[in-house]
Amino acid sequence: MALLVILLCSLAASLLGGLYLVGAFRRRRPHEPPLDKGLIPWLGYALDFRKDSSEFLKRMQRKHGDIFTVLLGGYYFTFVMDPFCFGAIVKESRSKLDFEKFATELVLRVFGYQPIVATHKIIQLSSTKHLMGDGLIVMTQAMMDNLQKLMLFRLNSGEGERTWQEDGLFNYCYNIVFRAGYLALYGSEPYQGADNKEKAHEHDRVQSNELFYEFRKYDRLFPRLAYAVLPPKDKIEAERLKRLFWRRLSVKRSRQKDNISRWVSDQEQFLAENGVPEYMRDRFMFLLLWASQGNTGPAAFWLLLYLMHHPEAMKAVKEEVDKVSRESGQQVKRGSPPINITKDMLNQTPVLDSALEETLRLTAAPILIRSVLQDMTLKTGKGTEYTLRSGDRVALFPHASVQMDPEIHPEPHQFKYNRFLNPDGTKKTFYKDGKKLKYFTMPWGAGTSICPGRFFASNEMKLFVFLMLSYYDLELLNGKEEVPPIDTSRWGFGMMQPVHDVRFRYRLRF
Repeated sequence: MALLVILLCSLAASLLGGLYLVGAFRRRRPHEPPLDKGLIPWLGYALDFRKDSSEFLKRMQRKHGDIFTVLLGGYYFTFVMDPFCFGAIVKESRSKLDFEKFATELVLRVFGYQPIVATHKIIQLSSTKHLMGDGLIVMTQAMMDNLQKLMLFRLNSGEGERTWQEDGLFNYCYNIVFRAGYLALYGSEPYQGADNKEKAHEHDRVQSNELFYEFRKYDRLFPRLAYAVLPPKDKIEAERLKRLFWRRLSVKRSRQKDNISRWVSDQEQFLAENGVPEYMRDRFMFLLLWASQGNTGPAAFWLLLYLMHHPEAMKAVKEEVDKVSRESGQQVKRGSPPINITKDMLNQTPVLDSALEETLRLTAAPILIRSVLQDMTLKTGKGTEYTLRSGDRVALFPHASVQMDPEIHPEPHQFKYNRFLNPDGTKKTFYKDGKKLKYFTMPWGAGTSICPGRFFASNEMKLFVFLMLSYYDLELLNGKEEVPPIDTSRWGFGMMQPVHDVRFRYRLRF
């Protein structure tokens, strides 16, 4: 009998402990945001969130207001939809809100890389040095050279003279921008003498194209890999692809390349000096590739697609591009050398800048997450104060909370290429509830987690579009085809992607 009592007590204790772990006993404390755990223990709303994060958060906002806490797969997330709170969150000290804890878990799961304490600082310092200021001039030129290598190598050969070429627009944009960025960052095939130059360039074209298609396989698995919900067959494929990229981007191979960027080589060297083993530095190289090239190609696709769908926007951007080329003393014509688009030239394109920013407003949808390390108070724009609980996570989803807010951006689902410009060409100011907004669009994140390569990424996209509009006539094969819907499984991971490609054709303008 005594043994039976002990067993029953142990079973009850285990059951209670399990219920505690899945959050069954959690209750909303005074001054905390509204709490909604859903009906499924531990999972909560995880399935709804994964199905369509944007629609789920809008539904929760209608139900609970601008700040609410929900249970997602064993974690409590407080989503903040009030843009006047964003500054307090992204600027809060790391002793209270920490970005790196969540990021560490994600990069280990997705790339197999185990960050060290100094990893974030190394990336920030190297990016500030090489992807901004004078370093950005060097990297913009490298990107320009490699775009020419991929796009214009047959320019004066007579091959396919003014013949229409067909492709999927998403595939084409992602392919070219990814490959040029990869070659600019990770280096090119070495060669000796002018006779071997074209052979080396052809090797770069072939090898980068092969790498792109392997990258796309991994990119398709990425959302489910990040959520740790890959089925067994896809898990095996993800591991195969990770190992392929660890080999192809390895430290040993990179040392055999010419023109490897200082952004890549310096970070690898800093990690080595901090005692990171070589196999782990190989994995870091893969992390850098995805971080730098996983979003720029899709963004370039959306920008070109919106321009082709809006003739007035295409006309305005083309006129600006041609004007900048003329004022630089360069001409796009047969027999002339390819135009060299510099960082200074890209600084003279306010219309293109606005069109790009509008594209990112519509299609960039990162989720910014911080771990709450100690209880803290958050004050809303209306003066209400909420307590955030230690151990929870706080999250921002700017796409739903500001980028698609009709009060901030009238007709938010419409592409307006000049939305971010005043009539005199200056940058526009945005308001909500009659108050000026600092955070009216956040495609690059903010605070400690802001994309350190955002200036280089912008230049990558602008260089590509500048060249496309300078050299080619572009047409959609079906001019009446609507802009495709986005793939909702990718909410939260940066740039959205279309559920299907759009066929287009292009030919030389001269």
